[in-house]
Amino acid sequence: MKVTRFLAGAAGVALMGVGVSLLMDVRDLTGVLVWLGGAVVLHDALIAPMVLLVGLALVRGGARGRVRGALVVAGALTVVALPVLLRPGARANSSVLPLDYPRNWLIALVAVAMVTALSVAVRRCARGRRPRP
Repeated sequence: MKVTRFLAGAAGVALMGVGVSLLMDVRDLTGVLVWLGGAVVLHDALIAPMVLLVGLALVRGGARGRVRGALVVAGALTVVALPVLLRPGARANSSVLPLDYPRNWLIALVAVAMVTALSVAVRRCARGRRPRP
């Protein structure tokens, strides 16, 4: 467990380094600061309360960690895809976003749902096959 935490921390530090190196190439930091501030406000005012309320409803409804984890992953995928999802239409440069992002976002959400459903089903089957003492 400690090795996994160390590797996850090292990967996070490496990714922060990549982010800082990319930030050094930005000439006007005002847009970046506005975007970061907006992300903090969006998270604290909308996303975090919604996740907490849905998590509370799921716990009272009997759903556990796997389902809540899948919802967190689906929420993160949605937040990443929001800029493209909210601005559909033709682009001046077709090479900027050449893929069908709404379709790919839906495919990713379906994949998360399927993996979660499979994981829950495997766990329930494993519980049913254990010998009872």
